[in-house]
This record gives sequence, structure tokens and C-alpha cells, in this order.
Amino acid sequence: MRKSHPIRRVVLAGAATVSGIVLLLSLKPASDPGSAQAAGVGAPPAASAQGGAQAAGSGTVTGEAAQTQYGAVQVRLTVSNGKITRAEAVQAPKGGQSDQITANAVPKLNQAVVAAQGADIDAVSGATYTSAGYKESLQSAIDKAKAAGGSSQGSGSQDSGSGSQGSGAAQARTVTGSVAQTQYGAVQVRITVSGGKITRAETVQAPKGGQSDQITANAVPKLNQAAVTAGSADIDAVSGATYTSAGYKESLQSALDQAGG
Repeated sequence: MRKSHPIRRVVLAGAATVSGIVLLLSLKPASDPGSAQAAGVGAPPAASAQGGAQAAGSGTVTGEAAQTQYGAVQVRLTVSNGKITRAEAVQAPKGGQSDQITANAVPKLNQAVVAAQGADIDAVSGATYTSAGYKESLQSAIDKAKAAGGSSQGSGSQDSGSGSQGSGAAQARTVTGSVAQTQYGAVQVRITVSGGKITRAETVQAPKGGQSDQITANAVPKLNQAAVTAGSADIDAVSGATYTSAGYKESLQSALDQAGG
């Protein structure tokens, strides 16, 4: 039995050595750089790529202020990749009952623009004048957005650049007619012509004061819309606004003559 003790020591020493080697091998993978990649080291490049994509293809355009009986209305659009993503009223009638009407009408008009992707929207009930002014300023903003889009596309190619820029200038032409004098005051019309068509009509001057304010507020939006629809001065007079209508048509014809020349 005493002779067997050295052998046992050798066996135990060998077993301890093997256990140490196994332990070292089991610890080695923890320092493997592959585990760091699996933990998400490659994520930051992907995040920066997404950030660059979000900044592309956006722009903001503000239409001209449209005057109404109760105050000015002005619309601003946000366009992304040729689509209207947001509409807001920079100016709107305020004070007294106008505050309540504006608060009710403007959000509905803004939502309608994004849904329709254009100025072909319905007036909000109880806000006829605000709706008319909103649509007028909205059309102005849309015209500006189209003109800006045409010029940027034209700069992309030198061969077609001169043709695109030339047509863009023709599409964005604005002409103001001569002043027409009526029994109740002057009337003057300004039109925007795009591609040979009237895209917008507005009154620079109209009779005002006393009962004329109400007549003008009722007649002018109808006359503006009729001019765009007809594409000429061959429009009907508004009932109850004979003199204003006659002056409007006279100034409108003057503007058309200038545009044609």
C-alpha cells in the first residue's frame, strides 16, 4: 500500500493539469471580437443613413394674402416630393365673432387641402368669406410651388433648361388691368395666367364704405371664381352688384388684353 502513494500523486497532478487547460479554453471565447459585433457595434452607420434620408425633398410656400370683408387670409403650404403634407393659415379674420368662426373653419380647411391635394375644396358652412379668401391664397401658394418645381427641374439638364425656364416664366405671369370707374367707386382686377389659362383672379380695388362693403364682399369672390372658370371676361353680373360687376369685367378685359399682348 505504501508503494502506491507516488502513483496516486501522479494521477492527481495530471488531472489537475487537464482541468486547468479546460478552464483556460472555456474563457477564451469571451475575448473574441466577433462577440462585440454581435452586440450591435454596426448599428451607428445605419442610424446615420436614416438621418440623411429624412432631410430630403421638403419645402414651404406662402401664398399671397387675400382680403375679405372680415380681414385678411393667408395660407402656407409644406410640400414634400410633390405632395402637400401640411396646410396652415398664417393670417385669418380675428376679433369678436370672427374668432369663433376662424377657430371652427381653419382646421377644417387645412385638413381638406391635404386630403384634396389642391384648391378644389368646399367652403365651410358659416364661414363663406373666410373660405373664399382661404382658397384664393391657397391657389396662390400652389402656383408658386409649381413655378418653383418647374425651375428646379429645368436646372437639372442644360439641354432642356432654357425651354423649361421659359415656359415657367410664362406660367407664372401676373397682369393688372386698368382701373374702371363706377358710380360707387373704382374697380381694378389682377389675374395670374398659367399655360394660357387664368389660374387666379383678384380685385386690387373695389367700391367700399357703407352698403358698398357688403355688396363688394358678396360680389367679388363670385366674380373672381367666374373669371377663373370662364377663362375670359365673358361672365355674368352678380345680382345686386350691377355697377361693380360692370367695372370688374371692364378691368378684367384690360388685363386679358395685356396678357394676350
